[in-house]
Amino acid sequence: MLYGREREQALVDGLLDGARGGRSGVLVLRGEPGIGKTALLEHAVAAAGDAFRVVRAAGVEYEAELPFAGLSLLLAPGLDRLAALPGPQRRSLEAAFGLGEAVTAPGGAPADRLLTGLATLGLLAELAADQPLLCVLDDVQWLDRASLDAVLLAARRLQAEGVALLLAARDGGPGAGPGGPAEALPLAGLPELRLAGLDEPDADRLLTSRAGAGLPGEVRRRLLAEAAGNPLALTELPTTPAPPADPGALPLTSRLQIAFHGQVTGLPSATQTLLLVAAAEENGDLDVILPAAAALGVSAEHLAPAEESGLVSTTADHRLAFRHPLLRAAIIQRAPLQQKLTVHRAIGEALGEGDRRTWHLALAATAPDADLADALERTALRAEARGGHGGAAAAYERAARLTPDRDGATRRLVLAAEAATEEGKLAQAEALADRAAARTDSVFAHALLDQVRATAHFWRGSYQAAYRLLLDAADTDIEAPHAARMLFQAFHAAWYAGEEPVVTVLDRLARLPLPEGDPHTALARHLPAAVLPALGRPAQPLPTARDTAAAARRDGAETPSDLVQLCGATLILGRDAETIDLAGELIAEARSKGTLGVLPTLQFFLAEAELFHGRHRDAEATAGEALALARDSGQHQWVSQLSALLACLAALGGAAEECVALTATALAGPAQAADAPRSAAPAPGEPWAQWALGLLDLGQGRAADAADRLQALTTGRYRHHVCATRAIPDLVEAAVRLGAPDRAAEPYERLARWARAADRPWAEALRLRCQALLGPDELAESAYRSALELHDGTDRPFEQARTALLYGEWLRRERRRTDARPHLRAALETFERLAAHPWAERARTELTATGTTAPATTPADAPEGSLAALTPQELQIVRLAAQGLTNRDIAAQLFLSPRTVGHHLYKAYPKLAVTSRTDLPALF
Repeated sequence: MLYGREREQALVDGLLDGARGGRSGVLVLRGEPGIGKTALLEHAVAAAGDAFRVVRAAGVEYEAELPFAGLSLLLAPGLDRLAALPGPQRRSLEAAFGLGEAVTAPGGAPADRLLTGLATLGLLAELAADQPLLCVLDDVQWLDRASLDAVLLAARRLQAEGVALLLAARDGGPGAGPGGPAEALPLAGLPELRLAGLDEPDADRLLTSRAGAGLPGEVRRRLLAEAAGNPLALTELPTTPAPPADPGALPLTSRLQIAFHGQVTGLPSATQTLLLVAAAEENGDLDVILPAAAALGVSAEHLAPAEESGLVSTTADHRLAFRHPLLRAAIIQRAPLQQKLTVHRAIGEALGEGDRRTWHLALAATAPDADLADALERTALRAEARGGHGGAAAAYERAARLTPDRDGATRRLVLAAEAATEEGKLAQAEALADRAAARTDSVFAHALLDQVRATAHFWRGSYQAAYRLLLDAADTDIEAPHAARMLFQAFHAAWYAGEEPVVTVLDRLARLPLPEGDPHTALARHLPAAVLPALGRPAQPLPTARDTAAAARRDGAETPSDLVQLCGATLILGRDAETIDLAGELIAEARSKGTLGVLPTLQFFLAEAELFHGRHRDAEATAGEALALARDSGQHQWVSQLSALLACLAALGGAAEECVALTATALAGPAQAADAPRSAAPAPGEPWAQWALGLLDLGQGRAADAADRLQALTTGRYRHHVCATRAIPDLVEAAVRLGAPDRAAEPYERLARWARAADRPWAEALRLRCQALLGPDELAESAYRSALELHDGTDRPFEQARTALLYGEWLRRERRRTDARPHLRAALETFERLAAHPWAERARTELTATGTTAPATTPADAPEGSLAALTPQELQIVRLAAQGLTNRDIAAQLFLSPRTVGHHLYKAYPKLAVTSRTDLPALF
């Protein structure tokens, strides 16, 4: 019976009711040790009954370095359904669970952990296909990070599968988990229920049920005060001696551990040994525990006293379960070091060949052991291949400790630092880098360690420091291909550090003596030629992005990750169509190969190009999917960038509240790991966010505010950014409306130089529009007319409509109303089709001022009108369905479950006034 938990039970029951109705739901239970999280999980399992399929697992403190250990326990009942998953997802789970070869991308890149999370979502959906699914995960704070990431990705994407997911996580404090306090776990955004202590009447009822009504009053008052409503304390403390004179001398968790110590101490010595073996063995597997205990002279019969006292129980699947995780921790804590070493050795010998055996033998080692160190390195390599970088870092570090020779140990410390960086454990990575650097004089090793430090600086927002470390590392006596990789990374840091660092990196890259046929050569030649002319350098011969990509592929660049920077480089010099072409190809390749971690970057570049082409709905759908993937995979830089890009789209549509909310997300701070100190550095998405707010001001007629924001963007440290260049026409318009055209004079000159270097008709059209605004007035009409002629055929309807609007406004001011009307009417039609409401309203006002009636809305029967009613995700699904893809095919493309796809189609049909998918092709 649960005392005082009626509200909490009702929330859990509501979650189950939703799953019964086909809706998925997630709830995170938080609280201190013993507060009743596990009891609520047990209530859920009981309430689910036979109507649900139930899968469950728990994190174990001593297996946190074994990648996917928790996930394999949770999803074991669904392994017979792996064949239903798309190929890359199926292979990723098979590799994670040791059922197949480790999945690596072409070129030997590690498996994409994002793919395993999506496979987890798919398998949960398959398990829920026949009946609702209750998925229960206890002690999340001790779950290995690879498993946690996979479960959380699935949790954030559950929609209409009929899955109820319950997670329980301990609050901070001793034993909160290897990653620190539970608050540091990446659970943000999931519904949460924090459990408080029981009210005194409920606490008194529970104490009475445990200790009886005859408990002396003074003892009862002391226990109630000491337990402070903690149910486990009310259950266990009555069995322990009186506390110290000062009841606050020991934390409650320590008092509970002492209570468990006392219960274990009274057991026979052999039983205590067997319990220590069970506590040290992570999975409660009796097929391992009993042979290990037998090697120590203990047999299964010695388990009886612990079972009789209720400390442990045997489950139906032949596992030993402790009454509470604190009991396991207490047993480990109280054991002498030598006994723990002996137990780990016995467990290792009892296990078959594999990573768990290696880890236990390593935990038992007290002296260097070359063979064991080699085995640990092989464990680390397997962990990396499965995407378990945290486990790999721990294995490399332990291997370094066991390595007899100094150089070998240093090499493994370098590998540990690199793996910790991949995991996002920046403080750990830097500490490992410092340890390794103190042990070696190798120039190459120090360059690699500086790369580790630079990565940490970059993710904390210290772009200048990251740029300088990488530039110096590339300038050492290392081979050109290694230097190229560092300079590519330095270019990324320099992009946020300022225009001068960008030029320095690109000059260095252009001079790098890379051999023909090296995979880096084509990109190293393309980047300077694409970027430097946009920054005022003389134009250079520049092949198309597709030709450069083909050359790089011939030389061994095998994955989308090798070519992603090409998509960004094409945007810098205005080759937006090339970005759409190449990014679309690479996105399709990344989906098919399962290299999903690069998708947010590719989709950001694609969404930029779609926005510049006036394909606002496409850009919104692309960026929306990318933002979800970036959040799922912890790519905080792209969360910032994509939020800001979506804010621009919201500003163009006049959605002020949405724009402000998205810019707040984008500006929340630079990307940081959980162990990183807070930085005051600007967020990666700041330039796009400032453009978004400037567009919002401009669309709502706040010319002064728009000019202030846009002038700061186009003249400040980010003036070389793509969005800053594209924002110059907006600054010109705002400055002219404000009556201060001089504020835009210098940015306009840079736009003019950029347009000449870009050599694109639409770029010259933008320049001419700016020229018409800035004067002299007698040249305005010829500039507007030339701009409109250049716009024709450039597939940029929004910019063409803005030029038409400005020309129409100029004509009306010149009292040429009849001439103004066709331009204003064309602009209005385009703005309404694009749902650019502030600009449509402005065009409508101007058209009315010419003495004609403006249409109020787009005709209801227009295809754009019905499609505009769809959400971005519905639009994506409807488009794919119109191409003839099945729900399962669409789910594989968009990383959803087939039932969720069907749910969205069901909601979309009434909005489109259709009855089936056969009606969809006509809409496109």
